[in-house]
Amino acid sequence: MTDLIKLSRDDILAWPKAELHSHLDGAMRLETMLDLAVAQEKLDILPSETVEGLHEELLKIDDSADLTEYLTWFSYTIRLMQSKNSLYRVAYEMAEDFARENVRYLEVRYGPILHTEEGLTLEEVNDAVLQGLRAAEQDYDIRTAVIVCGLRDRFESASLRQAELAVEYHGRGVVAFDLAGGEAGNPAKTHLGAFYYARNHLLNLTIHAGESWGPESIRQALFYCGAHRIGHGITLLQDEELLQYVVNHQIPLEICPTSNVQTKVVESFETHPIYGLVEAGVPVTVNTDSRLFSRTSMTEELYRVHTRCNISAGHLRETALNGFRYAFIPWEERQQQLRDALAEFPMPPTRDTPAW
Repeated sequence: MTDLIKLSRDDILAWPKAELHSHLDGAMRLETMLDLAVAQEKLDILPSETVEGLHEELLKIDDSADLTEYLTWFSYTIRLMQSKNSLYRVAYEMAEDFARENVRYLEVRYGPILHTEEGLTLEEVNDAVLQGLRAAEQDYDIRTAVIVCGLRDRFESASLRQAELAVEYHGRGVVAFDLAGGEAGNPAKTHLGAFYYARNHLLNLTIHAGESWGPESIRQALFYCGAHRIGHGITLLQDEELLQYVVNHQIPLEICPTSNVQTKVVESFETHPIYGLVEAGVPVTVNTDSRLFSRTSMTEELYRVHTRCNISAGHLRETALNGFRYAFIPWEERQQQLRDALAEFPMPPTRDTPAW
């Protein structure tokens, strides 16, 4: 029976993969965190002065009460990413780490405004990140792109300025505009000016929605802000009418299973709604969100979904391919990446492969 195929980590590692939802400030290596803290004379901001100690301390992120508390952990990395050299290094190493697990396409998202605390301009921040990613592209078999994030808990003027930055770099490494941060009390519709500007300059749009807030957040992202993809979107099953709309229009979800468990928006992998979403016909992608704080990789996320969320081998294959299908790159390039991935995929379509 094809639906009884069990894949190993090595099977999934061999697959060509695409990552659509990974935060730059959540992808720093522990060794780099320590190196930067020493070089910048900021060792006192870290909870430990050794890599082993940092690893033990960061395990406490799993005890976060909710998404808001989980996000406070990013202050460690952001405070170390305030120079061109640090931004370049983190971007390069992020792409390098993904390339080493056979990720062929990577969308890196971040809020440039978070990295201007020590005098860098938004343009200087973005240039450093793009330069790091381009250098990695020269050294590894990976294509990268940047998604600029506005922040829900900032004034709309800050989101608008970052939307302007995204438009300025459209076609020069930036492919989309996003809205990130804690959902509760920070509705997406209060940032309409930023999304109006980005949309009218033909920029792709994705929004964190339906993660810690219900399907109303997804409705705002789609119908107020015009999102083309939804970051997380795991509460979608709570609204049957909206679910059918998303299926009918094939709006992709960027699901990050380990992050969802850590932030307590789901109780466990076993109760994660990804199975119901896949069965309903939603175009689901699986992503890491934060390689550092979730202690994960694309290979590990797909493996956990397969072994703990009851996603069959055939459905997992299609989910992995969805990363290429819904990438924010030009249609012709997207189709070529998909053809290349299909040519190399070691597992042929199986009986339970959906007709997506």
